[in-house]
Amino acid sequence: MNFEPLLDDRFALGEGPHWDAARNELLWVDIVGRRAFAYGPDDAAPRSWSFEETVSAIVPRSNGHYLVAAGRGVYDLDPADGHLTAVAEPADEPSENRTNEARVDPRGRFWMASMQQNIGPDGENIPVRQSSGLLWCIDTDGSVRQVESGVGISNSLVWSPDETRMYFADTLKGVIWQYDWDADTGAARNRRVFAATEGYGNPDGSAMDEDGCLWNARWGAGCLIRYRPDGEIDRIVEVPARCPSSCVFGGPDRKTLYVTTAHAELTPSERGPLDGALLVAETDVVGQACTAFKG
Repeated sequence: MNFEPLLDDRFALGEGPHWDAARNELLWVDIVGRRAFAYGPDDAAPRSWSFEETVSAIVPRSNGHYLVAAGRGVYDLDPADGHLTAVAEPADEPSENRTNEARVDPRGRFWMASMQQNIGPDGENIPVRQSSGLLWCIDTDGSVRQVESGVGISNSLVWSPDETRMYFADTLKGVIWQYDWDADTGAARNRRVFAATEGYGNPDGSAMDEDGCLWNARWGAGCLIRYRPDGEIDRIVEVPARCPSSCVFGGPDRKTLYVTTAHAELTPSERGPLDGALLVAETDVVGQACTAFKG
């Protein structure tokens, strides 16, 4: 698989890629840089919005705006003027946390998971010393419920094509979990280990394809692992950046794989030319379609 940089820009901590088929554009964020981006194939340059706090996700919303996870909450973003309106700020979220992983499920609910704040005011790295993260589900009616607690570094929220399984990872524990998932109610039950692969960095963000295979970015190992539905490794795909952080399928046929990467934890001497790049490659599989938040 031949990856190339989509842009000349390099991002300290690129994350949260989402393909918006309605607008024909890719969305992503730079958590350390506190910016969210939107970029279409015909755009001369990405549009971007800056935030006072770390921002970990941007997704389309059914009202024509965007939904962003920033700080410890979820906000409506008016793309015209960048105005933020609070949508959900979970009262039980610890003050030392920040949002990290966030995705929309196939029915249009927004799932947001947190972790201990590990980014200082000047972008410096702070070691994660506690598993204070929580997993929340923001339903389309605006209701909020807590699903998990005791999370170290939240990642890899994806759902199976038949809408019966949900996946969620804790990078700090090195494990990807699988749940039985009720698409009608959004309930996730019966958590068990899906994959706990050693020797290939740490599990970060993921994408799902239409064959039910999970593509997991391996932080620190410069690769993606495609797991079959039974949790066995199907293939390992090298990525020309040491810290791939997440991935998503997009393009008109959803065969284009976009991979966000980071350089925030690398010293200048460790950084390669594509560390922090937004990478793109054509694949031989069709990815699962992304969903807009329907609230």
